[in-house]
Amino acid sequence: MTRAAHHPPPLPMSPEEYQKWRLQLWSQRGPNVATPTYEELLPCYKAALERCKSQVSRPPPPPPPQPAPPPPASVVDAMAAAVRAGAEEPFYVVDLEAAKRKLSEWREALPEVVPHYAVKCNGDPALLLTLASEGACFDCASAAEIRQVRSLGVPASRIVYANPIKQPSHVRCASKEGVPLTVFDGEAELRKMAALAPSMRLLLRVAVDDSQAQCVLSNKYGARPAEAAALLDVAHGLGLTVVGVSFHVGSGSSSTDAFGDAVARAAAIFALAEQRGRPMSVLDVGGGFPGVDSAQVSFSSMAASLRAALDLHFPRRQGLRLIAEPGRLFAASTHTLAACVIGKKVARRAVDGGDGDGAEAVRINYFLNDGLYGSFNCVLYDHAAPECAVLLARGEGGGGGGGGGAGGGGSEAAGGEGVAACTVWGPTCDGIDCVIADANLPELEVGDWLYFSDMGAYTSCAGSNFNGMELPDVAYLQGHAPSRPQPPETAAADMLRKLAAEGVAP
Repeated sequence: MTRAAHHPPPLPMSPEEYQKWRLQLWSQRGPNVATPTYEELLPCYKAALERCKSQVSRPPPPPPPQPAPPPPASVVDAMAAAVRAGAEEPFYVVDLEAAKRKLSEWREALPEVVPHYAVKCNGDPALLLTLASEGACFDCASAAEIRQVRSLGVPASRIVYANPIKQPSHVRCASKEGVPLTVFDGEAELRKMAALAPSMRLLLRVAVDDSQAQCVLSNKYGARPAEAAALLDVAHGLGLTVVGVSFHVGSGSSSTDAFGDAVARAAAIFALAEQRGRPMSVLDVGGGFPGVDSAQVSFSSMAASLRAALDLHFPRRQGLRLIAEPGRLFAASTHTLAACVIGKKVARRAVDGGDGDGAEAVRINYFLNDGLYGSFNCVLYDHAAPECAVLLARGEGGGGGGGGGAGGGGSEAAGGEGVAACTVWGPTCDGIDCVIADANLPELEVGDWLYFSDMGAYTSCAGSNFNGMELPDVAYLQGHAPSRPQPPETAAADMLRKLAAEGVAP
């Protein structure tokens, strides 16, 4: 009888488990190998197990689990605690639960539409992992973004390569990773895809009316409706498969009917494809969904507009796959930025009141340790109007939320007495580095801290290290950060962790 001592089954073993073990053994040594029966093996292995127990000392029992410290009451409380613990550099506190709430809101409002988070908006690895673990898909614009998402264990089938004009090496990367879907808007791109990735399925990006949007995209991307038929024919002639249409209504739209024209144009192209005997099955409605409650048009109203447009132009949607590319909707509210006042200058100028009283106007200039070359590049590139409030003033006994607030465009503050007109500047040597040109804040001193909410979308992802100014550290609201991947250790994160270890909230 052939011995099977090199392949002992685990004990105890049920008959079903034994059969599974035998099949595993056969796969290693071939089905003709004679093997002992379960009954023959059992006494031998029981005896061997007892001998092992007598020879190996048992490890000490593990210590009882320590109760987790309570999470901070709020993001602002966590920030204030970090400042009191000695933070000096700007930092973010990230609430990943906010992304989960937005994803739930999406699924309630648009259950038919599968969101593909736009990685370009904020590529924070913990944010990506949180969305991936909740079942979201991803919109990638480059090879680096594709590799980042794939490194989290996300299947390639959950990625759309939504860049209409692609670098050839990035196309090869997408094809190698198995990304199944991409977009195009011109003949040159079709020929590129035919040469580099002919098996990838394609969406025709169509230009739509985004004239009411703050961030217009149709001036750069999208085929005109009159070009669609010819492009479909070129794709077919090259042996490529066009499976649908994509569009983007632009970001920051002030129109409640942003999707009406776009879905109508897409439906017309679906009809063209049907006439050619090549029916389509995918509609990508793009992004542009607002990420903050104060947006001119709310997410709920945009979702209602999209549902109405789909019902009108695609009344029978059986077999139609609907996807979207939201970015700021999921990212904006996750990040809150804390920045310190590192400089102050008071500017006075005489005001002629006509009565010779010698009145003067006073404007205070505050300088922060983050600015337009860092987190606030969104002021230039994304038409953002940052709003701030006092986080912690030196000498205050309390912290988060104390004092008044200020917003872009000279919004009124809630600070009462002591509120002064001011300008908030960034830290670099460039005169353009102005965060808020006209604000109202309680009078601050060097060393005081401000915080800016809703700073998760198109902020640090487009920042730089101009003048050697580092981008802000990132810390995660306690208990909310996923375990994989491990976020990079930063000064602010280290401070919050030490506070938690000492039993301080956070």
